[in-house]
Amino acid sequence: MILFCGDPHGEFDHIIQYVQRERPAAVIILGDLCLPQPFEQTFSSILELTSIWFIHGNHDTDDVSYYDHLFACHDRNLHGRVVEIDGLKIAGLGGIFRNQVWYPPEEPQHITKNDFMARCGKGNLWRGGLPRKHRSTIFPEDMQCFTGLTADILVSHEAPISHPHGFNAIDELAESLNARTIIHGHHHDPFKYNGTNCINLGLRELLEIGC
Repeated sequence: MILFCGDPHGEFDHIIQYVQRERPAAVIILGDLCLPQPFEQTFSSILELTSIWFIHGNHDTDDVSYYDHLFACHDRNLHGRVVEIDGLKIAGLGGIFRNQVWYPPEEPQHITKNDFMARCGKGNLWRGGLPRKHRSTIFPEDMQCFTGLTADILVSHEAPISHPHGFNAIDELAESLNARTIIHGHHHDPFKYNGTNCINLGLRELLEIGC
């Protein structure tokens, strides 16, 4: 069983207690962790009980400490790849669409991160690369990472088009992956889809799914 977790926003006791009680095979957090301390320290009590994965949300780049505490965990980050977890192939897309880069259905302002960096001005770079804010921005090249791949489930921070604030680009990615289900966070109210293969997990909401 896999435990999917809506945006924690700095609160993790509900996840830790659930894992200690139910022992799911894996945990996938759908962004906006806003970690007040390093990832391994936050989840130290359950790291040996389950496999923990995440995608990033827009707020995970709000603060330098949030960024450093989360993005240091490269091996647990699902963004831009497909990983088999408890018998299911899970694709991960973190971040959000932003007007300065790409806000579907509008044409993208920038295709690649290198293109954006070349145009944004050296004074706007952070640690010699993308501005920190845009390290949680979806670029077209993030979608291209999935070319030729398949998945059972797409987890994303952004919502698909059937959500009032969703994007068809998420549906198109799921279709290209042949993913039968989209599970997302970001929108804190647990919007309920009618008769679709989409699941929205609200603020700190938990959902367990088996293969």
